[in-house]
Amino acid sequence: MAPDPALTAESFSAVSLFLRADWVVKLVMIGLAAASLWSWTIILDKLLRFSALNRQANAFEDEVGSGRSLEEVAAKAGDQPRHALPRMLVVALREWRETRSHGPVGETAGALMMQRIDRGLDGVIARESQRVEDGLGSLAIVATASPFVGLFGTVWGIMNAFQEIAVQRSTNLTVVAPAIAEALFATAIGLIAAIPAYIAYNKFSTDAGRFAGRLEGFADDLTAAMARRLAQPQRAA
Repeated sequence: MAPDPALTAESFSAVSLFLRADWVVKLVMIGLAAASLWSWTIILDKLLRFSALNRQANAFEDEVGSGRSLEEVAAKAGDQPRHALPRMLVVALREWRETRSHGPVGETAGALMMQRIDRGLDGVIARESQRVEDGLGSLAIVATASPFVGLFGTVWGIMNAFQEIAVQRSTNLTVVAPAIAEALFATAIGLIAAIPAYIAYNKFSTDAGRFAGRLEGFADDLTAAMARRLAQPQRAA
């Protein structure tokens, strides 16, 4: 049996399926394509951001471990560093200088200073953790909602296919195949949008947790360094 000349490989291309689709299915496809583009923008931004954050953190930790004093390291970082680690060091040293400016640091003053340092470091960690997690909620929405939106487009398209069968009074594949292909294409776009977003969400959630743990570890080391200074006030002076 000769193939129907009206149905060719080009008839089932992505462009042809989109152009032939019902307006509701077209809206679904456009929305899913926009969601996919949005998620890829977030993915690329997160890849570059986490790479830069970890690279800068490695360089700063090398500076701290080089044997130079904390004041020298902080002076090199500047008064308002962009990265969280040098910002934490600046916060701790600012509290140290303000406490020392009032005279010898006694036990009570030292305890209050350590509390202020802890609060300051916790604030930096909280703000930085929130900043690196920005966009993860959007990835979660795309990952969870896209398959269902695509399924809605598929159901709508299959309804149109059944209507075409009723109008044509024929179950020939040449009648229903285009409509079914359009319907399934909506599901495919939904999965194309959801799968990368789901993988990226899990990866970046793990990366954000690791980075927060890195900040907390540095905060613990910094607090211990300040405590040692309190135990040796003459040397710190």
